[in-house]
Amino acid sequence: MTRLLVAAFTAAILFAISAAEPSFAQDAAAAVQETTVDRPDPKGIGLRPAATPVAEEIHVFYDAILVPMKIGISVFVLGLLVWVCIRYSKRANPNPKKFSHNTLVEVLWTAIPVFILLIIAVPSFELLSVEDIMPDGQVHEYDATPGQTQYAFPNDFAKSRMVTKARHIEVAAVADNGDRRLLQFDEDYDVANLGDETVVVQLAEALPASERLVITAGRSRVGAKPVLGLFGADRSKIVPAPTLTIKATGFQWGWRYSYPEFGDFEFDALIAAEADVGRELYRLAATNDIVVPEGETVRIITTATDVIHSWTIPAFGVKIDAIPGRLNETWFATDQVNTFYGQCSEICGKDHAFMPISLRVVPRDEFEAWVDEQRELNGMEPVFAGQELAAADSGEERQAALQ
Repeated sequence: MTRLLVAAFTAAILFAISAAEPSFAQDAAAAVQETTVDRPDPKGIGLRPAATPVAEEIHVFYDAILVPMKIGISVFVLGLLVWVCIRYSKRANPNPKKFSHNTLVEVLWTAIPVFILLIIAVPSFELLSVEDIMPDGQVHEYDATPGQTQYAFPNDFAKSRMVTKARHIEVAAVADNGDRRLLQFDEDYDVANLGDETVVVQLAEALPASERLVITAGRSRVGAKPVLGLFGADRSKIVPAPTLTIKATGFQWGWRYSYPEFGDFEFDALIAAEADVGRELYRLAATNDIVVPEGETVRIITTATDVIHSWTIPAFGVKIDAIPGRLNETWFATDQVNTFYGQCSEICGKDHAFMPISLRVVPRDEFEAWVDEQRELNGMEPVFAGQELAAADSGEERQAALQ
């Protein structure tokens, strides 16, 4: 009878948790669709919605491995406590046994935690490697040629990073209006000369005149993958090499950002006043946003001028320390046009809670206009409008470039 009660109690807890989990997932998905503001949810119990491939991998690791493991361990320990309390109570066991040890139990409570830690460690090391190694994917675009079915690209990566598997290649057809259609290996195309200096992609049939071929190659495949290679969809993709570098310098109590590739102009980002941004974004919004183009890989270099800080944006799955006298680097890439928020995540003094990070993802043309504006504020000539001005053939084009 006692065993039946314990089993029923444990089963009830498991059922309640499993019943609540899908409901929470649906609520979270609905929340992502309804809101466009990236901010913490006071009532939320999960991670912030993922906005980058790295964050997607972190979510899969958390949802598919850590959460079931935590639930299983908690329920097991709870059931064990209930069973011990009932089975070995004074009423059920008036004459307790006396012994000093149990070899089997001691081996189990040592070996099982080691096994659990290994299960956590293996995907953790892979995640750390993904965040630490800078993506090196190459994008090759080909103009539409009627009847062409064979395309080649140079496999000029370092020896350890060469394209040697079909999984190291993504082939897409991009229409004139920007719509992207991912082609499937074996069905729409085949690959030859893997591991050689030149790799050949052979299409099953030629693309229509309204589409051009884009091949992304490299080993920097990141994103949500099937758990254990069996469960769930593969939403990973090959991430191209960075096209932009931003240097973030932490100081008490704010951040200083510079764009080395665009004249090294810089600006400070301090906490925005509550009266300017409202209560919801206070301590999240900064006086100046970092601005990056959508769909491009961004390299972040961090350092500090006084004490250790930490540059963190939860929606990106990015957290990297900013250490005086040292340069650290990481990266992110997102297709979501939005404003994302983070905070310093290393206790750095009395105003540690007042070091917000706000980052705005915008279309490429808006990013270029912002870069020219920042260069002008720093006493430099515009770089993008300058290119258009040099290429202008008429007075109207020159006027448009100046505007």
